[in-house]
Amino acid sequence: MDIGVHTPPLADESLEGALDYLSEIGVNAIEPGVGGYPGDAHLVRRDYLDDEDAQTELHDLLAEYDMRISALATHNNPLHPDDEQAETADTELREAIRLADQLGVDTVTCFSGLPAGGPNDEVPNWITAPWPSEHADAHEYQWDVAIEYWTDLAAFADDHGVDLALEMHPNMLVYEPHGLARLREATNERVGANFDPSHLYWQGISITDAIRHLGDAIHHFHAKDTRIYEEQAREKGVLDTTDYDDESNRSWLFRSVGYGHGEDHWKDVVSTLRMVGYDGALSIEHEDSLTSSREGLEKAVDLLERAVFREQPGEAYWAE
Repeated sequence: MDIGVHTPPLADESLEGALDYLSEIGVNAIEPGVGGYPGDAHLVRRDYLDDEDAQTELHDLLAEYDMRISALATHNNPLHPDDEQAETADTELREAIRLADQLGVDTVTCFSGLPAGGPNDEVPNWITAPWPSEHADAHEYQWDVAIEYWTDLAAFADDHGVDLALEMHPNMLVYEPHGLARLREATNERVGANFDPSHLYWQGISITDAIRHLGDAIHHFHAKDTRIYEEQAREKGVLDTTDYDDESNRSWLFRSVGYGHGEDHWKDVVSTLRMVGYDGALSIEHEDSLTSSREGLEKAVDLLERAVFREQPGEAYWAE
């Protein structure tokens, strides 16, 4: 395993400046945005797509800082009922897949997307209960839309030898492990998880149990924490629409690694990842509004350095 960083928090730095800083603090992998919500501050995909000279320069720069790309990120909604928005998201995904193939990167991180509740609706509809019954009907419609789209995209990704790592994210159709497994079963094994525990914590999901459930369907991992603030959660639960920067009134906040759950927990997470065969990057995603990006990244790296396994396990000589 190695420690990586999802680079949008360093958008004010050039790519070389970001690599220089990350190398100094002990990071070995980056997950740059190439479209959608992460933006493309460090890797404008069309500047590199089909351009061998630009790609060579990128590889040389990465080698200078002993850095690799763990995944290309484009988080958007390819199932949006607005055709223009859906087309933009689909183009971003397909170009990201092509670029990943050309760069020798094996993973694109993304969202499942979220359709409308019916063919005539104009906005996406996140359905969380099967009653009244029209919600169950809408949910079935959404899965039909999603399976048709992702079957085609998964075949496209397979043609390019690239995995699709979907972040299980509320307000998307796939927001928990069983939904991820359902989409994977309906498409192909290129579809898997960008396992981000932060969105599972506040849903009450056990992280280590979810890792065991998904197993080799985990294609990428986001190191990101969440803290539940019980004083608020006892009053209004965790489906909280309070603004993220109104910290004292939210029932939960994204936190830097170690500030939602302690070091022992993170060591257990890392160990469980190893048990299921994951040996990729722990890509830190900083979205903690209580600390600066750099301080949050540095504290996360410090903790993960004590949790991560750098070497392959030895033989169990004591079992012979």
